[in-house]
Amino acid sequence: MTTFLVDRGTAVLRVFLLTRAALLVLFCVFSVASVMAPLSAQAQQRFSTIEVIGNQRIEAATIRTYAGIERGESVSEGELNAAYQRILGSGLFETVDLTPQGSSLVITVREYPTINQISIEGNRRLKDENLLPIIQSQPRRVYSPTIAELDADSITAAYGQLGRYATTVDPRIIRRDDNRVDLIFEVSESRVIEIDRLSFVGNRAYSDRRLRRVLETKQAGLLRGLVKSDTFIADRIEFDKQVLRDFYLSRGYIDFETLSVNSELARGRDAFFVTFTVREGQPFEFGEITVTSDLEEVDPDEYFEAIRIRPGVTYSPTLVENTIARLERLALRNSLNFVRVEPRITRNDRELTLDVEFNLSRGPRIFVERIDIEGNSTTLDRVIRNQFRIVEGDPFNPREIRESASRIRALGFFKNSEVEAREGTSEDQVIVDVNVEEAPTGTLSFGASFSSDIGVAVAVGFSERNFLGRGQRLSFNVNTASDSAQANIGFVEPALLGRDLRFGLNLGYSTTDNENARYNTKTISFSPSLNFPVSENGRVTLRYGISSEELFGLDPAASSAILLAEAGTEVTSFVGYSYSYDTRRTGLNPNAGIIFQFGQNFAGLGGDAKYIQTTALLGAEADVLREEVTLRATLEGGALNMISGNSRITDRFFLSSRRMRGFDANGVGPRDLTATNQDALGGNFFAVARFEAEFPLGIPEEYGITGGVFFDVGSLWGLDNTAGTLGPVDDSANLRAVVGFSVFWDTVLGPLRFNFSNALKSETYDEERSFDLTVSTSF
Repeated sequence: MTTFLVDRGTAVLRVFLLTRAALLVLFCVFSVASVMAPLSAQAQQRFSTIEVIGNQRIEAATIRTYAGIERGESVSEGELNAAYQRILGSGLFETVDLTPQGSSLVITVREYPTINQISIEGNRRLKDENLLPIIQSQPRRVYSPTIAELDADSITAAYGQLGRYATTVDPRIIRRDDNRVDLIFEVSESRVIEIDRLSFVGNRAYSDRRLRRVLETKQAGLLRGLVKSDTFIADRIEFDKQVLRDFYLSRGYIDFETLSVNSELARGRDAFFVTFTVREGQPFEFGEITVTSDLEEVDPDEYFEAIRIRPGVTYSPTLVENTIARLERLALRNSLNFVRVEPRITRNDRELTLDVEFNLSRGPRIFVERIDIEGNSTTLDRVIRNQFRIVEGDPFNPREIRESASRIRALGFFKNSEVEAREGTSEDQVIVDVNVEEAPTGTLSFGASFSSDIGVAVAVGFSERNFLGRGQRLSFNVNTASDSAQANIGFVEPALLGRDLRFGLNLGYSTTDNENARYNTKTISFSPSLNFPVSENGRVTLRYGISSEELFGLDPAASSAILLAEAGTEVTSFVGYSYSYDTRRTGLNPNAGIIFQFGQNFAGLGGDAKYIQTTALLGAEADVLREEVTLRATLEGGALNMISGNSRITDRFFLSSRRMRGFDANGVGPRDLTATNQDALGGNFFAVARFEAEFPLGIPEEYGITGGVFFDVGSLWGLDNTAGTLGPVDDSANLRAVVGFSVFWDTVLGPLRFNFSNALKSETYDEERSFDLTVSTSF
């Protein structure tokens, strides 16, 4: 019984609770409905009129168009908000307000003011004329805060190009009447942010020191305030990545790539830390070199003989390009047009070699319709056309177009130059477009130099590399020292008759007033010349020269060997030639090269002097020990053979410190010891061998200081008349030898060289020098 009552009570309680909950839910539903009913009625409105207030320049119809609300149209709260955003987003209004007033919608706007004037304050490094063209805000236009901020960013970026990354620019406005404002950009210039550390990750073959020498970007050094290349410039990094890749490719590292460049700004925002992460790969060499062709008129053996690459040579894309050009030129000489040379490279990872097959095939028959040149306001068209080896109507060669573009850039006449080919009036015609931008080509320089030989010298020079837009070079130089003066006028036509034929003309004047000599000289010279190539690395110069050499101020106490020459003027007329061969830049080995020069002058074509003067120079240079050490060797000599009469002192050779270190100027060679000042007499013959090694000293390379050791051996000898004041002069070929240590300092003010030397072998009458300093600069 008790159990039944409990169960019944529990059931009644459950029914009560459920009934109560149901009533509560019904009450909430009716309450929400009673509240939402009037809100729903207010969410949708119809406006019979739309009124615009506050507009001065903008038409009311334009503002209604931005709002997008039509009269009598049912409008919700969301649509009113969207209309507000559209009007504000137009960028024409500073404030916008939409107010429903019964059946009317009132749109109240405040227009942005008009810019009265724009000024930039605080800018000293960049002038207004440099900054105003790069901003979008303009006077008499509507002021926009967004555009003003973008303009501030543009000015900041311009300072970033100068390495002043901490520069801040704040736009400010000053309100004027008639809803106008003055827009002011307040510039707070920062100091140049330099590259404090330039490092590499992943390089094993070459040290950081060697790679830093390759890049255009430099670490800040001792004279960091005067060096611009140690400033961090982001655009320069991309160029550095390319030159770094070219450096490795020319040394056989075909898999090289720059993985990343991390540029980190120091916490104090006063320095950058730049890190190049690279992957070198392995160096490859040329393997088997072959020539193939399906053309019946091509003899592969003939073309193979023209190839200079041999197995075992370090692979370089430049050598492949040069070989392609050489084979194509050979095909043209054989009257074969439209022949294309395709290098087919087979990789041998086991031997680390690349087999190259040069395949000669018939290319498409495409001709050059015309060459269009634009942008050359000063330079004549023919100067640019001379850089092309093809003319209108010739077969089109893409490689030749690329090489022509390189030659145009190498002229140095243009800031930018682009050479592109496009289809002509028919499928077998191509039009070559050349677009250039002129650059200044004139240079006015002032210079100073010092050496122990001549003391302090001052130089003033003017040169124009593109005289009258003809591609000609005109120069004028004046050099004065304590005991000498020189003036020279030079003119060069690099493409005489439109060919690689260089015509030169030189007019010179010089005087000497040596305190250590009992005579003075004055020389006036005139010499035209022609220079032309005879091989890929060889050139020949043909010249004529006439000079008037006056010997005056002879002291009666001077040596008899000088007095017998008699004072007066001697006219020398000569013809001559020179041959030069130089592989230091274009040879098979990028780390080694040789230079050979040989020349002769034949005097006697009129004039007073009759002789044959011969000079020769053979030099070699190589980078060793991972290109950390540079070795140089030079052998130089000369001979003066008189056809008639005796040589004058103005005709003979003298050894300066440039040719023989460790001695004073004119300190080596025959000397009259019985004369009052022991005159140096010069010699008819000289021979000198110079050996030098340059290496790092462990000093950070950004200071530009390296060391070197040298060894010089040579002699100056031979006189036609050995009669001295009291007896014969010794003119025998006595060897001299010198060893020394050098300190090189490459500064922005000019290269300095300090030589510390000791003569191992000399004559008692030689004048030795244990220390020598040279420095020269121009600005």
